Amino acid sequence: MLKNYLRFAGVALVALAFIALSGPGPSKAQHHATETYAITNARIVTVAGPTIEKGTVVIRDGLIAAVGANVTAPSDARMIDGAGLTVYPGLIDASTSLGMPQPSPTPGVGGGRGGGGQFQFPGGTSPMASALNSTQPAGLQPEIMAADYLRPGGDQIEAERNAGITTALTAPRAGIFIGQSALINLAGNTPQEMIVRSPVALHIGFTPLRNGSYPGSLMGVFSAIRQMLLDAQRYQEAQKIYARSPRGMRRPEQDKSLEALVPVLNRELPVVMYADRERDILRAIELAQEFKLRAIIAGGEEAWKVADRLREAQIAVLLSLNFPHRTTTASPEADAEPLRILRARVEAPKCAASLAAARVKFAFQSGGMTTIDDFRTNAAKAVENGLASDEAIKALTMTAAEILSAADRLGSIETGKIANLTITRGNLLDRTARIAYVLIDGRQIDLRPGAAPASASPAPSATPTPEASPTPPADHLR
Repeated sequence: MLKNYLRFAGVALVALAFIALSGPGPSKAQHHATETYAITNARIVTVAGPTIEKGTVVIRDGLIAAVGANVTAPSDARMIDGAGLTVYPGLIDASTSLGMPQPSPTPGVGGGRGGGGQFQFPGGTSPMASALNSTQPAGLQPEIMAADYLRPGGDQIEAERNAGITTALTAPRAGIFIGQSALINLAGNTPQEMIVRSPVALHIGFTPLRNGSYPGSLMGVFSAIRQMLLDAQRYQEAQKIYARSPRGMRRPEQDKSLEALVPVLNRELPVVMYADRERDILRAIELAQEFKLRAIIAGGEEAWKVADRLREAQIAVLLSLNFPHRTTTASPEADAEPLRILRARVEAPKCAASLAAARVKFAFQSGGMTTIDDFRTNAAKAVENGLASDEAIKALTMTAAEILSAADRLGSIETGKIANLTITRGNLLDRTARIAYVLIDGRQIDLRPGAAPASASPAPSATPTPEASPTPPADHLR
């Protein structure tokens, strides 16, 4: 009897240990994702089709279950009265470094970026994110994956949600071969819950390395990029030859950095190249044409000057809304600003309209602006400077999803797509509009508007950051 009792007790303890190791079951976030919502009596800007002046959107299991003027709300739905509200697809910020670790100076170590000590990422990588067992130095490692460094939460992500942004493309912060980006939803307790697509693109910057290593000049940067692409071509060919007939042949060495460039050369993975000035954009176009890359320009402040070249090359632009502005208070004693800066300040808000007129596909991105509240404000300035309002909405939603190869799941209000919604009181691009609700993955997000911190950009820009502009507080949930 005692033997049987001990056996039973042992089995019970094993079962209890298994339950403990398995965790507490469905998380709060998972539970919320299964809730059903019905937004009724709302104006619905589907983007993919006609605007519905008075209709209903039903959300179930994190997806859009139904949308239309004659849709009946399910009896089990949590109701949101949309009278006086407009429902848009969730806004997309098409180039950020949200969720990426912030570099922090290590006291007592000389050198490094910025001259104030060596920058160190959590986990010991410094001065830039660095892959293990790479053949290349930090800053020249295309195998770096944003998904491996992604961290949920934080003030910057919350600020973007408060501004109505539900989704962002994020990439590591620095380097020449910066790494491979991830498209993330701006909610979730884990990186896995946030990621929509990964990898999305390889990101390349043209800023020389500033840690004393090669390449330290713009000419060196382009030389290093071309050399690595040429090396990757030879690497791919050597691997193919060996795979066909390995017997009697010395195996080629494995190279993570060159291996990461193979999908780029095969046009399986696009390349986002950061370029603002006309000269740099033209260099990027020539590089893309030389290696037959699927290129995308990020920044694009002077893209209007080369719009025809961009259209002919079928290169899209992730256009920065971080418009130039005076960074110091004007005074009689101040030196006159250079003509180039004055011209840039006038032309930047007109760039989107010029790209649209030239039939260049573009989406909007925050570009490291000082306050993310300027994201919608500057999109409205683009409309004031000639861009059609519906084109601006598309650049914030569907066109961004198309460029980032996610239009099958994001960017419009259609049945079956992820339930990312931005709901406003007033038209989205009106200066008096307020964000009333934000839903991400079918979950209602608590909005806590306040001082919005900067939205970090993965590549440095010569464009001064814009001044902050106040945004009215969001409606409280009823």
